[in-house]
Amino acid sequence: MRKISNVVLCLTAVAGIWWGGPLLLQTWTARQQINEACGGLVPAVPVLALSPAGGTISHRQSDSGTIQLEADLPQHCELFSTEAGEKHGTSSGERWFFTGAVGALPSKTPVTPEDSQDRLLDPYGDPTYPPEPLGSGIVGTVSDSGVTVELPCSDGRANGKPVKKLWARASLTEPGRPFSEKGQLFSSDRNALADIAVRTLNNLAEHAGCTDRLPDAPTDIPALTAGPEGAAHANGTCEWYRKKDFAGDEKLPDQVLESRTDNRLWDERCGLVLGEERAHRLWESVAADRRHSTVHPPSSIGEWYVSLHTYAGEGAENVQLDSIGYDEPPVEPEPGTAGRGDESMWWASSVCAGKPQIHTMTVSYGYDKVIPPERAEKLFRAYVTDVAARRSCTDTQFPASSAFHID
Repeated sequence: MRKISNVVLCLTAVAGIWWGGPLLLQTWTARQQINEACGGLVPAVPVLALSPAGGTISHRQSDSGTIQLEADLPQHCELFSTEAGEKHGTSSGERWFFTGAVGALPSKTPVTPEDSQDRLLDPYGDPTYPPEPLGSGIVGTVSDSGVTVELPCSDGRANGKPVKKLWARASLTEPGRPFSEKGQLFSSDRNALADIAVRTLNNLAEHAGCTDRLPDAPTDIPALTAGPEGAAHANGTCEWYRKKDFAGDEKLPDQVLESRTDNRLWDERCGLVLGEERAHRLWESVAADRRHSTVHPPSSIGEWYVSLHTYAGEGAENVQLDSIGYDEPPVEPEPGTAGRGDESMWWASSVCAGKPQIHTMTVSYGYDKVIPPERAEKLFRAYVTDVAARRSCTDTQFPASSAFHID
């Protein structure tokens, strides 16, 4: 009986090796692919736990899709999987499913708010999920595709150059229905991407010689809140709009697209949207006016809106707005100034904890011809005043009233 038992155990072990060997080899190869693509910065284990990461893992075979540690930032790495390809039905049998990106501040990369012809909402009526703060003591955001985090690093260097901050992003590339639920990531993927982003940034901080590190990422990141919703429910970045009852004015938006507030974020936004019924009623009320004869009725959901941003710290130094003249260079707002970019974009400025903040407002195409100038000014001043008070800002500069009159 003892001999029989030993034989069975040996056969079981051999079978385990026979069946498990290819899987172990596939996992080892996948880790090698991730390390090669991402310069050893992106942790392989949580990447392999992502929903689209099954099957064979490969990476982009080019400098633009791999992270080179001894090169200037920003950089990113791109990973592919056969399982993502199979579930999306790609002809190549694989699909780009993950992007890991790293960068440093200060940077000369332009920061631009929405153009007047951009859309805040899905034009087909699908849910829109504004990014939310990550929280848990980490300066970061969670979007419907990934997680971005920042870390101060005043004593570090990237490729021999001094830096003030480092950032990292981990995201799924167009996850689509096989790997998303009602337009946003699965809970497990949100948590894994936060873990990847934090660990990637800590690895970059070590490589750059930074003293500080981020704490562990949260493991129970809540689902994003779909928008827009009625202005009466605003309690985050658009709470000021509800408190002042601006939505009671039929010429102003009646819906909001907002997120929770976090005064440390580099970009905080409040979107004000005219619902379909209000937008059409407003258009009908002005259509007979010869001054508005060229204004077409809104043709998609959320086409008429006001978008308000606050850009903080180093990012505020790179804000660019479209200029009024087509042949003129972009307008670059500076701290201590305020004014107007093109005919539907304005900026104000303030100083918070000794650092500049630039506040912008974009009014969408069509609505910018309809909203009364004094109401546009009133909205912008109320928004900036609220943000400045919440962030303890001083030296607030507003555009002159004459800047809101649109030709």
